[in-house]
Amino acid sequence: MNFKSIAVLADTHSPAQKALKTLKANYDFVEPLKADIIVALGGDGFMLNTAHEFMEHGIPIFGMNLGSVGFLMNEYNAENLQERLIKCKPIRLNTLNMKAETLDGENHSALAINEVSLLRELRLAAKIRIFIDGIERMNKLICDGVLISTSAGSTAYNLSANGPIIPLGTGLLALTPISAFRPRRWKGALLPSNTVIKFEVLDAKLRPVSAVADFTEIRNIKTVEIKREKKIFPTLLFDPEHNLEERILKEQFLPQ
Repeated sequence: MNFKSIAVLADTHSPAQKALKTLKANYDFVEPLKADIIVALGGDGFMLNTAHEFMEHGIPIFGMNLGSVGFLMNEYNAENLQERLIKCKPIRLNTLNMKAETLDGENHSALAINEVSLLRELRLAAKIRIFIDGIERMNKLICDGVLISTSAGSTAYNLSANGPIIPLGTGLLALTPISAFRPRRWKGALLPSNTVIKFEVLDAKLRPVSAVADFTEIRNIKTVEIKREKKIFPTLLFDPEHNLEERILKEQFLPQ
């Protein structure tokens, strides 16, 4: 990886702030928008926030884990940072473009790196109609919710909802129900990444539903359309021996 300048950003919690001071004492950094690479110190949530903030600028991000799971991060080590960055492997992630219409007729859009999820707002189950490329594929899904996940997000909320893990490069999205009541045993579907998915909320006033694209939540939705974003995407950097492809593969063989 060729670069001339590095920026560093850190989460607000104490381990990340302590690491920030250590790195600043040993390396010269520039402002993020002037950098060739951004180093992010924190956990997966901080990495997602950083990726959302800078993906339109095309600046690759090298994360070092100072959180809990650190699935999108590399191991933290304050030594030999520049040598690691030279050897790191870039992974370009797909993003989803969500367009949501609310009950009052307002239109909203947001990007998601991990997933777009629809979630019931009240005690009543949601009722959702599903269209795939303009064709009605499910007349009524009664559930707590439903989500569309990318490969990178397939090991996150999607996996917790018993969705499939999707290796990078397969060109697939996971459509996964969340606590489906009817059809009771429906497990979802794998879809080509260029699929256009539309959800229509039935009885939306009685059974309100929110749509969440990673961190952006839109409440009281009527319809949601999701498709692959072709122009904006984040690039994450990984140590060669701990790249994201290997992590997603390993996740499929972890003991239950």
